[in-house]
Amino acid sequence: MDLAPAQLDALVAIADHGTFESAARHLHVTASAVSQRIRALESEVGQVVVQRATPCLPTPAGEALVRLARQTRLLHDEVRDALAHGHVGIVDLPVAVNADSLATWFRGVLGELAGWSDVRLRLHVEDQAFSADLLRSGGVLAAVTSEPVAVQGCSVERLGHLRYVPAATPELAARFRRGRGPDWAAMPMVVFNEKDTLQHDLLAARGAGVPPVVHRVPTSADFLEAVRLGLGWGMIPAPQLDDRLVPLGSRLHVDVPLHWQRWRLDSPVLDRLTEAVRRAAGRTLRRG
Repeated sequence: MDLAPAQLDALVAIADHGTFESAARHLHVTASAVSQRIRALESEVGQVVVQRATPCLPTPAGEALVRLARQTRLLHDEVRDALAHGHVGIVDLPVAVNADSLATWFRGVLGELAGWSDVRLRLHVEDQAFSADLLRSGGVLAAVTSEPVAVQGCSVERLGHLRYVPAATPELAARFRRGRGPDWAAMPMVVFNEKDTLQHDLLAARGAGVPPVVHRVPTSADFLEAVRLGLGWGMIPAPQLDDRLVPLGSRLHVDVPLHWQRWRLDSPVLDRLTEAVRRAAGRTLRRG
């Protein structure tokens, strides 16, 4: 099988940008040229590699080729730099991280990367329960995930737990207090998105039903601000708690385990990133 780099680049561009036209703009070629490269690639592998839809998505065969292309590009860029007599190029580094990690402990990673002149970080924000799918599809080379079992071709290590605490404003908590605790079935609730089950899981554990008012606020900063403004109660990462919020119960919390998965590549850039992730996680996440 002879896989031309230009054909693989076209496939990755379609996976990243969603259409043949956007991929063409990224590659500085015509959409017809991208189409010809994809047809030639499909002829070479004997399978369809792109679902012609809106957006265009790699097929399972295409996902395997995207993984190969990203790994090959990373290793190619690092070898190029090693042979360039001191000239340092820029390496693309696609990484998946959940929104709450990005808003808390992962900022330490960003602080370290700010001093790296040879890396172009491309973050994909995805729920920790789903970020491993981006590894499988070839969308990223590394991910923060709740999945403890390594994706095929990846290594996995445990980072620690991010603790979530049910919290609300003092005024909202007082208004819905019934006896020693809150009226879970009546107090308005805030969720992040349809993948966010933290609030529902806590209600189920307390034997309470879903309240009639559930607000959806799908960004981490705005979710926190909505709870701070009294829109409803929500599960707040412990590092974000402050005096504007009160915990709803002294012992109620949920510890979400986080793991770091990366492709098993002999890559100095991935090694350096992994060390930065370990340091940042060690400063904030809970052990044990």
